[in-house]
Amino acid sequence: MDEWLELGEHSGYLTYVLEARDADSSEVLGYVSFGPTPLTESTFDLYWIAVDKSKHRGGVGKRLLKFTEEETVRRGGKMLLIETSSQETYGGTIQFYEKTGYELVGKIPEYYKPGDDKLIFAKRLTQSVPLDRVAAADTSISRELVAEATPQAP
Repeated sequence: MDEWLELGEHSGYLTYVLEARDADSSEVLGYVSFGPTPLTESTFDLYWIAVDKSKHRGGVGKRLLKFTEEETVRRGGKMLLIETSSQETYGGTIQFYEKTGYELVGKIPEYYKPGDDKLIFAKRLTQSVPLDRVAAADTSISRELVAEATPQAP
């Protein structure tokens, strides 16, 4: 992980963190990692999207995914692909992708292990309204996507 963080954008992985901040502290709500698909003209892959478990169903995942889509379009992308497991424990993840407009376009049976298929979701992207910063309605915490993750100096 450190190696691709050191490479930054040249690694092919664009990594962003969503934080909740107030005057005295900050809290990581989630992060996303995505990048252009090698040997394609305008396709991107979503490699990772992770949300603090205590923040599930609070809009954090939707915000991270919306940012990813908008940043993909800004970088010339026209399609975003997402791969995930068919295991029952990923049911909420699969529903999340479907509810946010992703279509199941492929399935590779027993890809991960017997009984665990790889599911491939896709969404064609269009130009949209630029992402703005959102202030939480119930607190003074400002939520914003922090610049690309970079390694900390020793």
